[in-house]
Amino acid sequence: MENPLRKIIQAHKNEKPVGIYSVCSANPFVLEASMHQAKEDGSELLIESTSNQVDQFGGYTGLTPRQFKDFVFNIAKTAGLPAGRIILGGDHLGPNAWQNQNSAIAMENARELIRAYVEAGFTKIHLDTSMRCADDPGDPHSLFDTRTVARRAAELCEVAENAAAQRSADLSAPVYVIGTDVPIPGGAQEELSSLRITPVNELEETIEITRKAFFERGLQDAWERVLAVVVQPGVEFGDTNVFEYDRARAQDLSQFIDRYPNLLFEAHSTDYQKKEMLRMMVEDHFAILKVGPWLTFALREAVFALSHIEDEWVARKKGETISDIRTVLDRAMLNNPGYWRKHYHGDDHSLAFARRYSYSDRLRYYWPDPSVEKALQQLIKNLQQYSPPLTLLSQYLPGQYFAVREGLIENTPTVLMRHKIREVLKMYSYAASGRQKN
Repeated sequence: MENPLRKIIQAHKNEKPVGIYSVCSANPFVLEASMHQAKEDGSELLIESTSNQVDQFGGYTGLTPRQFKDFVFNIAKTAGLPAGRIILGGDHLGPNAWQNQNSAIAMENARELIRAYVEAGFTKIHLDTSMRCADDPGDPHSLFDTRTVARRAAELCEVAENAAAQRSADLSAPVYVIGTDVPIPGGAQEELSSLRITPVNELEETIEITRKAFFERGLQDAWERVLAVVVQPGVEFGDTNVFEYDRARAQDLSQFIDRYPNLLFEAHSTDYQKKEMLRMMVEDHFAILKVGPWLTFALREAVFALSHIEDEWVARKKGETISDIRTVLDRAMLNNPGYWRKHYHGDDHSLAFARRYSYSDRLRYYWPDPSVEKALQQLIKNLQQYSPPLTLLSQYLPGQYFAVREGLIENTPTVLMRHKIREVLKMYSYAASGRQKN
């Protein structure tokens, strides 16, 4: 059984620039919205979890790969999307979570991580060994030695191949993503003033050295299933700025990848790009578009808007309990600052602003907090009981206001939230579809 992602390569090599977007999120509202978008498009849906979110020990979500798969498929069942339309991927799989330990320990954990993902049925594997471990030499702010990265990637690929051989024949063989110029998960940790685009000579070296490392381990067949390379095409986002795709600057990369009949690019940190920029990226062979923080950013926008509607509409009704969710969220972030402290900088006002409105959206880590979940359910309950007046929808959620007026969606809080997230997903759907601008 061939992995459906390989059809994208064939299309590009036949000058048909189609792609796929990769939803990198464990948020149930985001996943549900993505499934409804895939249903409307009649397309496959690629969902990826990162090595921080999901690992053999549970990650920060508390889910192992098998549990994450069950979690996703349960949402799909409710949303009405057949499980066969879902492609599961693992992002940044390698020693990332254990890079503060010596390489022997970190790589042993990485091997178990890869094995757990493949055994659970994940079929797209990003082999990311681009980070130094505690005993690796060199400047931590410089690119890691390509040969070491390639050797470790091949080692992990061998683990994946062995695990895949034990799986059900109904599952396609894994496809792989490689690359050494890999953006860190979740966006930049500091405000950036410029971006380095991967030079073509470094890309060529990465491909050839990695190919050699695969062949030295007898992984010729697996090499034929290396789908994409991660490079830096000049897109990124920080707290308040976005580096937009510049086709001219990425032209050398786009032309170079044509030399390889089985390779395309995977683009990380594409969040907040303009719709037409995303389309250009697909046309230029950046065929896999990763998106994550933008989707939870849209969720946060919807929840904040609904909370303002709650303040104007429900708070004035005698005896009703208000969610106060904006305050509850900020309190949860202050009580447990580990997810945002190293990402946000400045005085108290700057930090408070970033906690709520940063493009990096570190707030996304706090939706599972029990106090936040309780407040969100209170918000939903209040606005189910007292439907938002159209005038307040127009004020705070104008896109959803028109969708309600046109009879496209119901005026209920969860539907409004889903629609807000799908405003972003529709841009990615357009970019990946190959359709020309209307």
